[in-house]
Amino acid sequence: MDDKFANIEKINFWNNPMPELGLIRKSHLSKIESFIGNKLIKVLVGQRRTGKSYLMRQLIRGLIDNGINTRNIFYLNKEFIEFDEIQDYQDLNNIILLYRKRIRPEGIVYILIDEVQQIKGWEILVNSYSQSYIDEYEIFITGSNSDMLSTELASKLTGRYVQFQIFPFSFDEFLEIKGLDKNKSSYLKYLSSTGLPELFHLPNDETKRHYVTALSDTIILRDIIERYDIREVTLLKELFAFLVNNASNLVSIKNIENYFKSKNRRTSYDTIANYIGYFVNAHLIHEVPRYNIKGKDILSGVRKYYINDLAYKNYLYSGFQHGYGYMLENLIYLQLLRSGYNVFVGHLRDKEIDFIAIKNDTPVYVQVCYLLKDEDITKREYSGLLSIRDSYIKVVISLDDLQLPENKGIKHVLAWEFDQYII
Repeated sequence: MDDKFANIEKINFWNNPMPELGLIRKSHLSKIESFIGNKLIKVLVGQRRTGKSYLMRQLIRGLIDNGINTRNIFYLNKEFIEFDEIQDYQDLNNIILLYRKRIRPEGIVYILIDEVQQIKGWEILVNSYSQSYIDEYEIFITGSNSDMLSTELASKLTGRYVQFQIFPFSFDEFLEIKGLDKNKSSYLKYLSSTGLPELFHLPNDETKRHYVTALSDTIILRDIIERYDIREVTLLKELFAFLVNNASNLVSIKNIENYFKSKNRRTSYDTIANYIGYFVNAHLIHEVPRYNIKGKDILSGVRKYYINDLAYKNYLYSGFQHGYGYMLENLIYLQLLRSGYNVFVGHLRDKEIDFIAIKNDTPVYVQVCYLLKDEDITKREYSGLLSIRDSYIKVVISLDDLQLPENKGIKHVLAWEFDQYII
C-alpha cells in the first residue's frame, strides 16, 4: 500500500510543484469553472489526446489560485501504468481513504480522475461520494469512449452531472500557440494542419503523420475493436478512411454499403451502421442529420459526417482529392459545436443549407463556400438562405479576400472572422 500511495503522491501537488500546464484553454476553463461550487459531477468527454489531462491540471491550478489548499485536491490519471492495479471502484475507494488518512484534508475535497471509464464500477463510487453528507466532495472526471456518452451518463449518474465536450485546438488557440495574427494566411495554415495539441511539438510532417497514424490506430483498437469485439478489422479501417474522405458530403448508410459491395467487400447495412456508431462513440466522427426547416423535424436517410480534426485528412489521406471547400465546412461545423450549438443540415423543399445551428431556441443559418468567384456560384450559395422566410441570422462563409456587401439580410463572412457573428 505504501508503494501505491507513493505513486499517488508523486503526481499530486501536496508537496510538488505544479507541472507544465500547456496552452491555457480559456474558453473550456471558463465554462467548467462556472459550475464549481456545487455537488454536480463535472464530466469532461472527448477524443483521446485532445488535452483533457492538461485541462485537469489547469483546473487544479485554478483551484489553488482561488485559495484551495493543495492538500484538499486528489488527482489520479488511470492512463498511467503505475495505477494498473486500481481495477475497480473498491480499489479507488481504498486509495482515496488512504489519502484522507495520510494527508488529512479539512473541508471540501476536490477529486479529479482522468479516464475514469477504465475503473470498473466507477459510477458507484462517484455517485456515492458526490452525495455524501459525511464528507464533502466535488468531483471532476474525464473519459474518451461510449461509457461517457450522454445516454450512458444519464443512466449511471442519474442526472447529477454536467458534461463538457473537449475539442482539439480552435483557430484562436492555434493563433495563440503559433504566435500568428488572425487573417486569411493563418486560417489556411490551420486548415492544412491540425488542432491536436501534441502535434505542435513535432518537427516535421513525416513525424506528424506517424503520430496521427498511431493515434487513430490506438483509438480504433482500444475504444472500438477491443470494446466491441470487432472481427472485420480491415472493413472497419476502410470505413474510417471512407468517412474521412467523404466528410461534408451528403451520404446514406445504404450508399456506403453499396460502395463497399462494389469493391467486393462483404458487409451489411447493420454492420455499417454499427461501425459508424462506434466511431461516433469514440469521438472520431460526428454524425449530422438533416432538419426539415418547414416541417421542423429530423429527416431520415442521408446525412453528413465530419471528422473531429482535420489531421486525419491532412496527414493520413492527403493524397485523396478533397477540396478546400469541404475542409472549410468541416472547420465551421467544429467551430459551431465549440460555441455550444446543436447543429443540423438544413433542408427546405429542393434547397440544402449547410448548417442550421441552434442555441437557446435561436437558429443561425450558415452556408459555406470555398470562394464566391463568379456570379453563378454566388447566386447558388445565397439561394437557399433567401428561401428561408424568417428574420434570424443568415450568413455565407467563404475564403475570399474581400467581404461582399449584405444581400437582402444575408451577411457575407470571411472564415477567419466568423466568431464575431455567432452568439
